[in-house]
Amino acid sequence: MNVELIYISPDAEGSCEIGARVCYDSNDKTTDTSRERMLPSLLRSGHLSIFEHSSASFKIDGISRTASHQIVRHRMSSFSQRSQRYVNEGDFTFVTPPSIEQNPEANASYQEIMKTLNEQYLALIKLGIKKEDARFILPNAASTTLVMTTNFREWLHVIDMRVSKPAQWEIRELLILIWKELYKQAPNIFSMHYFNAWSKDAEYKQNIFDERIK
Repeated sequence: MNVELIYISPDAEGSCEIGARVCYDSNDKTTDTSRERMLPSLLRSGHLSIFEHSSASFKIDGISRTASHQIVRHRMSSFSQRSQRYVNEGDFTFVTPPSIEQNPEANASYQEIMKTLNEQYLALIKLGIKKEDARFILPNAASTTLVMTTNFREWLHVIDMRVSKPAQWEIRELLILIWKELYKQAPNIFSMHYFNAWSKDAEYKQNIFDERIK
C-alpha cells in the first residue's frame, strides 16, 4: 500500500481561518499564531463548514478492490480509479489478508486460487474476450490505484469512520497513512481536537494518534 499527497490547498489552515473570520467579522484579530487557537476551538464546537474551504488529493496505490469499494462510498469525495474495463489485468497483483497469510494451509490455498484466476483471465483474453468481460472473474483481492480528492471537513469524517475499531484492517491502515500526512500539513485541524469532541472511540484514536500520527 502506498499513499502519496499530490495536492493540498495553499495555506490550507489560513483559508479555513479566513472563512471563520468572515463569519464573526473578526479579521482584525488575525495574527501569525491566531489559527492555533481558533481552529481547534471551532472543531470542538462543531462549526465545521469552514473546513470545507481547503482540500487535499491523494494517489492511493496497492489497495484491494475490497477496500476501494468501501472508500468510494464516501460520496462527498471525488475519485478517479484504474479501470479494469480498459486496462489489461494479466499478472495482476493482489492483497492477502493477514489472517490468511498467517495460516499456512489457508495461505497456500489462497495463493493457488489467485494463480488460477490469473491464468484463466489471460486465457479469456487470448480467446478474444474483451477486457471488460474477462474482468468478471477478477477477485476483490486484486490491487487497484485511485486518486481521491476531499475537502478537510469530509477528511475528518472519513478518518473518524475508518480509523475505528469496527473498520476493516486494510481501510483503517489506509486512513492512518492519510491522517499522518494531513496532520503534517495542517496540525491545527487534524490533531485530536475534533475526534475527542465527537468520536465514540476517541480513546482508541488517541492511542493511534500517539503511536502513529504525531
